[in-house]
Amino acid sequence: MNTEPAATGLPTTIAEYLEQLRAALAGADPAMIQDALYDAEEYLRSELAEQAGKSEAEVIAGVAGSYGAPEEVAEIYRETEATVSRALRTPGARPPAAPPAPPAGIGIATPAAASGRAQPSWLMRFFGVVQDPHAYGALFYMLLSVATGTFFFTWVVAGLSLSLSLLILIVGLPILLLFLGSVRVLSLVEGRLIETLLGVRMPRRPAYTDRSQGWLARIGAMFSDARTWLTMLYFLLMLPLGVAYFSVATTLLSLSLGMVFAPLARLLFGHHTAGIWINGVDFGGSVWLWPLSVTVGVLLLFTTLHLARAVGRAHGALAKHLLVRQ
Repeated sequence: MNTEPAATGLPTTIAEYLEQLRAALAGADPAMIQDALYDAEEYLRSELAEQAGKSEAEVIAGVAGSYGAPEEVAEIYRETEATVSRALRTPGARPPAAPPAPPAGIGIATPAAASGRAQPSWLMRFFGVVQDPHAYGALFYMLLSVATGTFFFTWVVAGLSLSLSLLILIVGLPILLLFLGSVRVLSLVEGRLIETLLGVRMPRRPAYTDRSQGWLARIGAMFSDARTWLTMLYFLLMLPLGVAYFSVATTLLSLSLGMVFAPLARLLFGHHTAGIWINGVDFGGSVWLWPLSVTVGVLLLFTTLHLARAVGRAHGALAKHLLVRQ
């Protein structure tokens, strides 16, 4: 019996390898951990299938030099993730600087003093949102979510109803398998939207499915996976959330842009344009109210961007909790 894997400290089974890799990635982003586990399992199982007749321990020992031990693979993923994060960082944003160790007898420096630069004022932070692309992405996501939410909700309700009702027929099992697989694919699509527009790291690969298993085993694995049901729950929640996001975004955008351009519209088209009426006052009707209308509209527009960014962060956290294997 080959004892090389045990002698070198390598795991002797694929499940052991994945468990050690998960432990080595402890504390990393769950989305990155899911991607790393998928890549490792797909590679190891494909090698096991190609090297028929060899045990899992022998295959792991054979690929240890090319793919790496779990600790080595984890370190590569951490370095790659850090490089990608730096490349995708919002322009103008800087990573937090680690405070230097204070000399003996000196109090601990505050974060502002340790970084060597003054903290921006609240005014700079308020208007600085215009430089954050994720604020615009979140606003676009709020407008788009009414369409995606309606589609996701309809797909889950119709697909689950059809699949379960056809289980009494011979075609029920493949249809159920296709539906559950489509839920995973749509989860990845939604993840790409969230990562692109909201800037929240999401999985780029799904949870691994062993294709060598039969239909019943694969359906059973998907049914027993809590992530399947949490993904469907997320899709069902997207309809009310999408309606709420769309309503808030369109209301605030219409009001802010209307107040900004109401004076210009009244100037160009006269009294033929509709006014902006608030408490019986037409902000586009009186010349002396035009500066106030534009000022309030601009402030409301910046506030809308801040709100969209906050909604994006909250929704990204919800999506990561429901769509990512923890």
